[in-house]
Amino acid sequence: MEVQQVDEEGLEELLAVAVEDAAPEEVMPPVAGPPGWTTERQETFRNWHRARRPGLAGPLRESTFTVSHNEKIVGSARLALHGSHDVLETGMWLGRSHRGRGIGTTTLRILLDEAARAGARAVVADTKTHNTAALAALRRNGATLIASQDTVEIHAELMPKKMLPPSPTTANP
Repeated sequence: MEVQQVDEEGLEELLAVAVEDAAPEEVMPPVAGPPGWTTERQETFRNWHRARRPGLAGPLRESTFTVSHNEKIVGSARLALHGSHDVLETGMWLGRSHRGRGIGTTTLRILLDEAARAGARAVVADTKTHNTAALAALRRNGATLIASQDTVEIHAELMPKKMLPPSPTTANP
């Protein structure tokens, strides 16, 4: 398993996985127009990931990653600042043919380590009650799950596995 920030080469491979093995609404924000992987939707997918290349310190305060299994990209994951500087939000998608193999559980574990390196004290995620695979991955990584009283939404709170000390700051004399 490997998780890497999306670069241009990985982006094209990621898009190919999305087009071949996922519906647009599973992997990106909605785009007006006819259903399916239109040329416009594919370009929007590319631009969405390119805009997040500056990472957590960039203007969007978000970083996207390719998820690889056996040296093949199988999906995407993300970390984004959530409100304060020490809480990150995560999410991911995997191509349909790669689901149910423990890849999501391992990816989440890697993202928790990445969050710890970024100085996060907590990681949050949101999913639906019917997304049993996501709920299983969250539980396996020690998430506290909070169900909405009114909807099918589930909010998860996780602690990064290893809290690393914050980077030392340099005082100005």
